[in-house]
Amino acid sequence: MRNRSLVLPLWLLLCPFSMRAQESVVKLPDAPQLQAQAQQPDPALQPPETNPAPPAPPIPPTGETLTRQQAEQLALKNNPRISVAALLALAQKQVVRETRSALLPTLDGNVTGVDAEEASRLSSGSLAASRLLYHVGAGVDLNQLITDFGHTSNLVASSSFEAKASEQRSEATREDIVLAADIAFYNALEAQATLQVAESTVNARQTVSDQIDALTANNLKSTLDQSFAQVDLSQAKLLDLDSQNQFDAATADLNEVLGTTNDQQYSLVDDPLPPQPVATSAEAVIALALQQRPDLLALKLNHEADLRFSRAQHDQLLPTVSGLGVVGLTPVGSSTYFTTNRYGAAGVNIGIPIFHGFKFHAQATEADLRARASDEQSRVLMTVTAELLKEANTALDLADTRYRAGLSSIVELSQAQLQQTQAEIGEANARFDYEADLAALRFQSGSQP
Repeated sequence: MRNRSLVLPLWLLLCPFSMRAQESVVKLPDAPQLQAQAQQPDPALQPPETNPAPPAPPIPPTGETLTRQQAEQLALKNNPRISVAALLALAQKQVVRETRSALLPTLDGNVTGVDAEEASRLSSGSLAASRLLYHVGAGVDLNQLITDFGHTSNLVASSSFEAKASEQRSEATREDIVLAADIAFYNALEAQATLQVAESTVNARQTVSDQIDALTANNLKSTLDQSFAQVDLSQAKLLDLDSQNQFDAATADLNEVLGTTNDQQYSLVDDPLPPQPVATSAEAVIALALQQRPDLLALKLNHEADLRFSRAQHDQLLPTVSGLGVVGLTPVGSSTYFTTNRYGAAGVNIGIPIFHGFKFHAQATEADLRARASDEQSRVLMTVTAELLKEANTALDLADTRYRAGLSSIVELSQAQLQQTQAEIGEANARFDYEADLAALRFQSGSQP
């Protein structure tokens, strides 16, 4: 009887727990549904695989296909700086012809008719005494420089060096444009690669977010996991938006360098083969730069032109010897004064500069100082070029190290989405930074293709 009296209180105590257990059993899904849900992978709880599945392929860019070589050709064809430099070089060649004309004879024709007071001999102004006779005549005057002791020859040499320097400056402008096109191309290519990574990241995180939403709806995931997935997806969309803005800005810069007036869109294609090194060592690159860089060659030619011009200015203090000649006819005139209907004469003139207010001395001194200044400027640029080449080599080595490290770290970091995205973007940045630095090194060494 005592045992029966204990059963009732014990049953009353355990009854609520049994009812809760029945309710929880009722809330569980059927066995087939559990089995189907158990077969769905959990991205957050999946163990890292040895060979993870490759990421989704990037969305191909739209627009006209453009390679680096095509970008360089378009820039050289359309950029207005190329035309300006070429026209200035052609204009400088005409200066050489202008200067050389002083060495050639001058031949002038004259036709003169005079109605004067008979037997007038004195006058003022433009009519010389020999013309104050009634007559009509025609003839030619010849003037030939015999020697000015190197003055004109040095002027011609100076202008010739200037013309050659102008050609080198035109070539330097071409290389500037090629470098600008390469840098703009690689910047746009880097932005395009980053945009593709961002778009792939959005697709991947959208898939994960959809899966977690489904698991959360079936009470197999908490709302905290759903919130984290939404945050990751929002971050990916922000990355995509920022990458799109950077790509649009890089494309605009590329169009500006290429001389394209409209907002042209491109599908940029990188070189299929890795770029070749400029030289075997930094010393070899510096030697190439001093031999090949057109801006350095232009400075050397400018210095030679300044030296020749300085000599020419000193030669102004020397005499000038010229030959003169005149011949013609006077079919109309008084027989008293024009006993024959033709005339002719020849002579030599020696001009000796005596005093011109110290003008020639000042010009010679000015030319000497400018020649010294151009020599110093050439030396400074050579020194700066050597330093820039060393810095370019260092930057190239760093870019190469980053590039190689980026390639090796992609597989290791591909397990986590965020780290994978950063690795892909870092690899693209390192790769195209390396190629951009190599293009700058080619420019510094004067080895543009």
